[in-house]
Amino acid sequence: MDPNEPAIDVSRLRKTFRGSHPALDVTAFRAAPGEMIGLIGASGAGKSTFLRHVAGLVRADRDCGSVRVRGELVQERGRLSPRVRRIRGEIGFVFQQFNLVDRSSVMRNVLAGALSRHGLWRTLPGWFPREERERALAALDRVGILPQAYQRASTLSGGQQQRAAIARTLVQGARLILADEPIASLDPASARQVLEILADLNRQDRITILLSLHQVELATAFCRRIVALRAGRIVFDGPAEALTPALLDGIYGPGRHRPQHPAQPARALVPSQA
Repeated sequence: MDPNEPAIDVSRLRKTFRGSHPALDVTAFRAAPGEMIGLIGASGAGKSTFLRHVAGLVRADRDCGSVRVRGELVQERGRLSPRVRRIRGEIGFVFQQFNLVDRSSVMRNVLAGALSRHGLWRTLPGWFPREERERALAALDRVGILPQAYQRASTLSGGQQQRAAIARTLVQGARLILADEPIASLDPASARQVLEILADLNRQDRITILLSLHQVELATAFCRRIVALRAGRIVFDGPAEALTPALLDGIYGPGRHRPQHPAQPARALVPSQA
């Protein structure tokens, strides 16, 4: 990747469902390599739709612009790139509901991150090269759940399951992580652990992270840059410290923004940016 290429480059992205007003209408958005960006906005603002377009999981309107990741075209004018499957190999997607196979072991779930390198049929019997297994164990150790490697995924707590999902992106070798409300179903302590892991990956490995959150106080604690969506449009893009109560009223509506975890005040853990 050219170091001058944006990690994410979006131009004139629009998505309309069934003839309604656009659910997404983003004129321009760029993320530099190694940034950790908080994506905020009320429910229905378009955060999940935006992340799914960046990953090439959803096609935009046919007459719209383009999405590029690390200099490679993901989609343009409503058509996915022929190389989109390979590009997705560098994009880790962390979902709100973990997306683990409950009956499989944690190890097996994490090794699924290696499928893009080996293929589904080759790994159906459970065979993975030794180096992939070592990579999976190292990833589980990195996120703090190595002792649970051979437990069934269903036996883990919610926070542990989300850490397993993050470990899967490490095995995948993702250079961009898109996290869609990854702490929405977690208790405050588990939520902070997950965010601390993501911040560490950003700080130590320079992985670019676009993180969708409802909790503004956590977004501003962990991300230097905040992007806010309202009705599918970017209405704020700037430093976290520039978010004032008046701006939040404009994003969420007057008086509608409330801290989600008041019992756990945010601690500034914003990773340094190059």
